[in-house]
Formats: sequence, structure tokens, C-alpha cells
Amino acid sequence: MVATPRLREVEAGVLRVAFAEYGPPDGWPAVLLHGFPYDIHAYAEVAPRLAAAGARVVVPHLRGFGPTRFLSGMTPRSGQQAVLAQDLLALLDALGIAGAVLGGYDWGGRAACICAALWPGRVRGLVTVNGWNIQDIARSAEPQAPEREWRHWYQYYLHGERGHAGLARNRREFCRLLWRLWSPTWAFDEATFARSAAAFDNPDFVEVVVHSYRHRYALVAGDPAAEVVERELARLPAIGVPTIHLDGADDGVSPPAGAADRGRFGGPYEYRLVPGAGHNLPQEAPESFARAMLDVAGGQARR
Repeated sequence: MVATPRLREVEAGVLRVAFAEYGPPDGWPAVLLHGFPYDIHAYAEVAPRLAAAGARVVVPHLRGFGPTRFLSGMTPRSGQQAVLAQDLLALLDALGIAGAVLGGYDWGGRAACICAALWPGRVRGLVTVNGWNIQDIARSAEPQAPEREWRHWYQYYLHGERGHAGLARNRREFCRLLWRLWSPTWAFDEATFARSAAAFDNPDFVEVVVHSYRHRYALVAGDPAAEVVERELARLPAIGVPTIHLDGADDGVSPPAGAADRGRFGGPYEYRLVPGAGHNLPQEAPESFARAMLDVAGGQARR
């Protein structure tokens, strides 16, 4: 399914956010949030499906990606979880959206989960890949099983200056490798990668990415403007809005854990395993992601 989006920009919080918009301006609001290292094209086949069902679909470039820019050179180039959620809330405010159905994965899924946990009145429903996606920074130094640790090599690489320089010098090669490792059964072509990789040329991409992977391990300070939110997240809040939790059966970085996160969700909840999909689930299995969005919007998430 193909539809031409409206490409727009709006000042929201500390950013001028670039976003694609689909569907009727007065439709029911749906916001789709991409992860790292991806961009808004992850939803190129999801958004038209939702628009055809009457949704006003907003797909923003996250901070550090694509044409999205900071309004001030003084704003910290933070990639911590709290600022991603604050960016989302500011975008909803700037667009006059009182409440939306949120869908996301990776960084975008984390922003969506945080908004659902801390500002549930703004979230009508949630589709989250990999479940409850809020970082427990206080326990980040605790080792995990070796089978899981090796999958996070890229995070440890970025903790040092060698990794910082490596990402700056080889950002496309680095990200292409992650695409291959995280979605081992997805046969994407070079044109598909190049279309998204243009978003990595953002001048703040490297700094935002490096800060993200250092802050989550408490290796660097966060943005002072996000400290109140980080304190709330340290309490590991539950999510009470209607939720559909998706996992890609072939996810190479976050292997499916089933409904192990069920206790983190206090409202209607459904778990779905998507066969043949890896980490970039909306782009690999757009029909499954779109169906989850429509189902949660229609109140079909089961307890």
C-alpha cells in the first residue's frame, strides 16, 4: 500500500521536529515512533494502512535523525530515555493532540512506553515492540547472561572514545551492520538502507547516539531538564493503558521473551509473536504492526 505523506515541521519543546503526516487532519490520532538506527521509512507501509482506516498518522524523526533540529546550540545533545519521552509529549502539545494511539519500537518504543506510564491521559492505546521498554538505570551495572551480553557489543563499543570516533567515521557501515545482525531474515536491499541512512547525516546524530548508550549505564550525566522525569522512571512505573506487545520471532538483538513483562502492564494487554520478523518489525511486517494498532485503537486488546 502506497500513499504520499505530507512533510511538515513544527517547533516542539527544544526541537524543530520534522515529521510525515498521513490521513485526514481530523482523523483519530496515531503517532508512530522509529528506533535506532532507523528512520520514518520504517512506517512507510504501516501509516497508509492506518490512514485508510481514518487515522491522522504522525511519524516524526527523533532528535538526532533526519531534518529534525535542536532550536538552540546550548541544549545538551542528550539521547537519554526521559528526553525522548519529553520530545513526544511536546510534539503532541504542538500539534494540539490531546490523546493518541502510540506505536513504537527500540528508542521510539521507549518514548511511547514512558508517555503511557507517566502521562496515561495522553495515550489512548499502545503498541510496543519488545514489551515494557523502560530502562532500569540503577541496575545497569548488573551483568546479564553471556548469551544476551554479546548482543550488546555495540553499546559497550560506544562507551569509549574509540567507539565515538568509529561511529563518526563509519556511521553508515556501522548502522548497516546492525540492520543485518538485528534482522537476520530480512533481505533488505541497498536502496532501502540508503533511503533511511540519509537520516544519519543529521549533525547531532553521533552525539545523541553516544550519549544514549552511555547514559543508560550511568556513565554520563543527563540533561538537567529531564531530571524530574528520570526520578519518576527510577520507580519503574507500570503501564495501565490498553497495550499490544509485539515481538519479532527473528529479532537478533532482543530475542522474544514471551509475555514475561505482563506484570508491568496494569490494563488490557495482549502478546503477539510475529513470525519471520526481526528487530525492525514495522518495516519487516507492516501488516502485523498495522493490525495491532487498529486492534488496540478499537479496544480489542484482551486482558
